[in-house]
Amino acid sequence: MPEQQGLETFLTSHPGSAETPVVHGRDGALTLGELRRSARTLAARLGPVRRAPVACVVDEGAAAVVAMFATWLAGGVYVPVNARLADPEIRSALGAADPAVVVTGAGQAGRVPAHLGRLVERAPRSWVRASANAAWSGEPYPPGAALVVRTSGTTGSAKPVVLRHDGVRDGIDTVIARLRGRTAAARPPMPNLIPTSLALWAGIWNTLFAFRLGAPAVLLDRFDPVDYAELVRRFGIRSTVLAPAMMTMLAEDPRLTDLSPLRFVRSITAPLTPRQARRFHERFGVDVLNSYGQTELGSEVVGWTAADVREFGDAKLGAVGRPHPGVAVRILDGDGAEVSAGTTGEIWVRSPFVMEGAEDRMANGFLRTGDLGRLDADGFLWVEGRVSDMINRGGLKIVPQEVEEVLREHPEVADVCVAGVPDERLGEVPVAWVQPVAGTAPAEASLRAFARASLAGYKVPVAVRLVADLPRTEVGKVLRGELAAAWPLDGTEPG
Repeated sequence: MPEQQGLETFLTSHPGSAETPVVHGRDGALTLGELRRSARTLAARLGPVRRAPVACVVDEGAAAVVAMFATWLAGGVYVPVNARLADPEIRSALGAADPAVVVTGAGQAGRVPAHLGRLVERAPRSWVRASANAAWSGEPYPPGAALVVRTSGTTGSAKPVVLRHDGVRDGIDTVIARLRGRTAAARPPMPNLIPTSLALWAGIWNTLFAFRLGAPAVLLDRFDPVDYAELVRRFGIRSTVLAPAMMTMLAEDPRLTDLSPLRFVRSITAPLTPRQARRFHERFGVDVLNSYGQTELGSEVVGWTAADVREFGDAKLGAVGRPHPGVAVRILDGDGAEVSAGTTGEIWVRSPFVMEGAEDRMANGFLRTGDLGRLDADGFLWVEGRVSDMINRGGLKIVPQEVEEVLREHPEVADVCVAGVPDERLGEVPVAWVQPVAGTAPAEASLRAFARASLAGYKVPVAVRLVADLPRTEVGKVLRGELAAAWPLDGTEPG
């Protein structure tokens, strides 16, 4: 085994005893001793994988934790592949990864191309090797590479990003230090409830965050509001993470009246609108700590602390917070000039955690995020949308998130997505897809009039379509491009 100096030390140096439960999943709990033994057993079965990619078809979270640590114990580079992808997508992801070996459960083994070496978990923590046609002869990753994750692909094709052991560790330590303040926590860390799949960077990061704290990781592989509330009660969760869409699901679920003892929620994976934060807080009395990061940035780089909440309260509701130590944020206009406080432009971030694979978006040490935002006089960052989402209506620029936030205030609108569609005269015009509140069917004219009362005329959608649901990624991001690509729904162009 290689010298232990990377993320595998989160397991090998965990402060718990062998009997301490460290992973709670749908099939029960794993103690620290069981996890260490399982990871070492699998590491030995992987064979010679030093600096080679080891793919895991992620279905059940606890098995993914074992595979992840086993890969690092063996000196390999971990590559998660989401089992919820379609068969062609899994084949494509594995083909791009070119893994030395694939770790998979019995239920997913048949989806792995036969020419790839496989270790199949036929029984709990027992792997059977399926031989490959040829030994792996790919190009090893550079020293220090820990894992390869793919960007969400919501604004283009997904791209692989290589994350380093030291960058991930330092990013997690920075967030822990800021959350704790100058003194360490006086009581043992509470379990960390993770409501996202461990095929996703958000799930992996928060699992590693738990291990770094020495806290148990409670895995909810598939989000359900009632299951989530039950886990909060069972494990006494006072602070956790949620994607904005998950907060909306919780706030709208009539089966739920209480999330005690939950006190704080950290928003992840996508910008949280003020309306979403307000609804969630009013329904459950839980404070929302927003945050900001990207896969390419390696970790959260902007966020709230409890001290910020105490100082500013609701005055900054909707902001994603202030930059963490060592992080700098600039707002630039289209010509690359820095704008004044309160002015919207593109967000550029300088961070010690930027990962390999993002070089084409770097300039003067700053990463071009592709997000629109502004910094206020107190240093809080407000994210207002994506540059690629902006609608150019005859030269007039429209940020669709601004229109969406207005329409969400309509009492019969549960959620909405606004996107630009082609127009022969103006180039692009805005269209709104509205998910109505259950039992309602708001009229198009009524919704457009509602928007016109708060927005300039050119920002008002030229058409509104009611939909039963909005297409989303696994963590709840609306697939804006998918809606726009399907336009027009009725064979006519907007007028």
